[in-house]
Formats: sequence, structure tokens, C-alpha cells
Amino acid sequence: MKRLIKVALCVSFIFYLLALAVLLFLGTRGYGWVDLTLMEYIKRFSNFVPFKTISTYIEALSSGSMNRDIPIKNLVGNLIMFLPMGIYLPYLIKRTNKVSKFSIAMIIVLFVIEVIQLVTRRGSFDIDDFILNMLGALLGFGIWKMKFVQKLLKKPLEDSAFPFESL
Repeated sequence: MKRLIKVALCVSFIFYLLALAVLLFLGTRGYGWVDLTLMEYIKRFSNFVPFKTISTYIEALSSGSMNRDIPIKNLVGNLIMFLPMGIYLPYLIKRTNKVSKFSIAMIIVLFVIEVIQLVTRRGSFDIDDFILNMLGALLGFGIWKMKFVQKLLKKPLEDSAFPFESL
């Protein structure tokens, strides 16, 4: 049973990473950016002001000035997108089992993703996306730390420090 849980989590993690790659890098942006230099693109498609986008969406929800689907998909989607990482990362990499190390790892991962999206012009650098993704990952980490989940998932780690070693 332990081996089955371990294999299922490893396989599901691979599918999760593929889904993330599709969501984060294979989406298309309009063609208006084609003639922009990288610096112009960065200026146009970046938000470095914390809570600017979040407050805009919350205001739009309360005032009804925007189709409700847009802010809800953006806010909830960014929150949920990295929630599974809060479970997978400490399960697969035992060193990230403490909130401080997990947070540092996630900050690095999220920063790299935001920069890649910007440089490849497959998205934008939005500090609010970063904040929501980090909150989602921390929520997942909180779920990981629950006693029920620990009993269900952590016990297979006793067989191996890194689940992929024994596959």
C-alpha cells in the first residue's frame, strides 16, 4: 500500500507539472506585443506594485464593473494553482518539510517562473500573481502538515528519503 501511494503521488506530480507548464507557458497573448522591444514589453506587461491587481479585481467584484468570471478565475485560480506544490514539495524533497525552507524554495520557484514568463513573452510579471501563488502554496503546506495527511502520506517516506530512489 505504501508503495502504491508513493507511485501514485510521483506520477500525479509529473502530470501536475505538465499542467502547470501548459497553464503558465503555452497560453497565448495577443499579437500586439510582437514589435515591442523586451524593455517595452516589460513596462507594458509588468506589475511591481503589491495588491494593485488584487484590489482592482476585488473592487470590480464589489462594484459589478467587470464580468465576475474574470476576477474570480484570476484570484482563485492563482491561489489554487500552487496549492498542490505545498503537498508535493515537502513529500518529494524532505529538506523542504519546514515552513522556512519551503517558503524559500517556493519564492525561488515562483520568481523564476515569473521571469521566464516575462522574458519568453508568454505572460507577465505580476507581483500579485506571485503573492497569490505563494499563499496557495502555503495553504497546501498547511494541509500537508495536518495530522491526517501526515499519517496517510508521510509514512511511506520512512522507506526512502526521496521517493524516486526506489522506483
